Amino acid sequence: MKRSDFNYNLPDQLIAQEPMEPRDHSRMMVLNREKQEISRHIFKEILDFIPPDTMLVVNDTKVFPARLHLEKKETGAKIEVFLLKQLDEEARNWRALIRPAKRVRKGTILTFPNGSAVVVTTVLEAGIHEILFDSKDPFEIINHFGETPLPPYIKRQAEDPQDRERYQTVFAENIGAVAAPTAGFHFTPELLDQLSGRNIPVSRVTLTVGLGTFRPVKVDDIRDHVMDSESYEISPDMAHAINKWKKDGGRILAVGTTSVRTLEGCFHKYGEIKPVRDETDIFIYPPQTFNIVDFLLTNFHLPESTLIMLVSAFAGKDFVFEAYRQAVEDAYRFYSYGDCMLIL
Repeated sequence: MKRSDFNYNLPDQLIAQEPMEPRDHSRMMVLNREKQEISRHIFKEILDFIPPDTMLVVNDTKVFPARLHLEKKETGAKIEVFLLKQLDEEARNWRALIRPAKRVRKGTILTFPNGSAVVVTTVLEAGIHEILFDSKDPFEIINHFGETPLPPYIKRQAEDPQDRERYQTVFAENIGAVAAPTAGFHFTPELLDQLSGRNIPVSRVTLTVGLGTFRPVKVDDIRDHVMDSESYEISPDMAHAINKWKKDGGRILAVGTTSVRTLEGCFHKYGEIKPVRDETDIFIYPPQTFNIVDFLLTNFHLPESTLIMLVSAFAGKDFVFEAYRQAVEDAYRFYSYGDCMLIL
């Protein structure tokens, strides 16, 4: 299939710039694949649509303030450091995207306003470097001076303090992501309690969302696209719970495309959901057989993105794009802070 097959026109004013308040008041478009029907609801009504034999699987990764504004010690030149991947347990060694890359080399020292510093230890490619913090508590420095790494389509002059809380799910726990699993934004603690009250279990996996989630598909034939690898972890308890649920005939509602990639990527490699810490570069596009995921909750995604390709594989491209056409017509809010779609 061609990349252009997944294009659509979206007016800029439909790109949500602020989160919905309260969280569960976002609009929710429900797609029934069997009946090929589309209906419109509010997210807090989701309990009315979840079948009783369903387990939710959420991604509990936590976004950290990965964008740092530093100065080159030698000259005072302004340098942006975007932390991509923690390389050691102490969080002192990181892989980072540095801009402008031409101003740094191996051994360059970059300083924070309080005098703490990082040193460039390895120069890789395309602005990617490895750096070392001089602090023994790097996350104290990162949390104090870093900015929430909002997607480039959220255009703000400066970080809004509310983004520290709102560009995060209420079940976020495992620090490391530079982008949020945004389908989870719509859940509230109260709604999670209601799920529990109806005996609808919620299992957690962790996929550490990387910068590659924003990387565009540049090849014309999507089969030639290569996904960035992302780290994921499934605990023994969660693996057992998910496998038993499926074996007993239960169904899985994946909250977000990252949960889908975790589950289907794990199954693709191991033939089951294993307790594992691993990486996946699975690229899901039509046609695709889904072995674990039965239902999907997801936001509205960018044209020609790997995410809209995944959703098209799950629900059928024509059906998905008809839903998108209606969403544009009805002025739904798009992308990270936008509305959502429940596919049954």
